[in-house]
Amino acid sequence: MNPVQQRIDEIVKSNPVVLFMKGTAQFPMCGFSGRAIQILKACGVGSLTTVNVLEDEEIRQGIKEYANWPTIPQLYVKGEFVGGSDIMMEMYQAGELQALVKD
Repeated sequence: MNPVQQRIDEIVKSNPVVLFMKGTAQFPMCGFSGRAIQILKACGVGSLTTVNVLEDEEIRQGIKEYANWPTIPQLYVKGEFVGGSDIMMEMYQAGELQALVKD
């Protein structure tokens, strides 16, 4: 694993819920990231860690390789890749995401 992948791996595995996104939870910089934040708020996620990929080009590119997923945002729960905003919405509507992110 290269140094960027190791940094990403450390972030993913040391935080229960991590969202790699464009912008911050307070100021999302794209619609998909904004929707992802709204979904997580609706699920009542208390301890959310966000990573602004716009602040770090290595992370922005590296996260796409880490999960072999081409788009951002990307949600990780308990060290496992969940998906992007479309998958998050489907899981939320089915009641699956709420169960997954429970503390």
